[in-house]
Amino acid sequence: MNIKELLLNGQSFLALLKEFAIEAKDIIIQDEDVILGDHNLAQREIVKETICIEGKNKDGIFNFFGTLHYNILNKLAVFEMQGFEQVGMRTN
Repeated sequence: MNIKELLLNGQSFLALLKEFAIEAKDIIIQDEDVILGDHNLAQREIVKETICIEGKNKDGIFNFFGTLHYNILNKLAVFEMQGFEQVGMRTN
């Protein structure tokens, strides 16, 4: 199960997407493959990583910066947002 799927199981992450009018299909977790490909991942119960999540809506692109708390054994993920930026404005 990937990190995006685990985050979408949490109500607080869904509320964040709703607040910015972003659909689940329009988010990308930067470096998700790198996090999941870490060979030491299996040896740690809880992973704490600084990540960027990119989301798109009708107004443009948003980057959400924060900390991912990922519990491997229980297959839980929580995103603790520290800030965001809007990097693209649609002009149509």
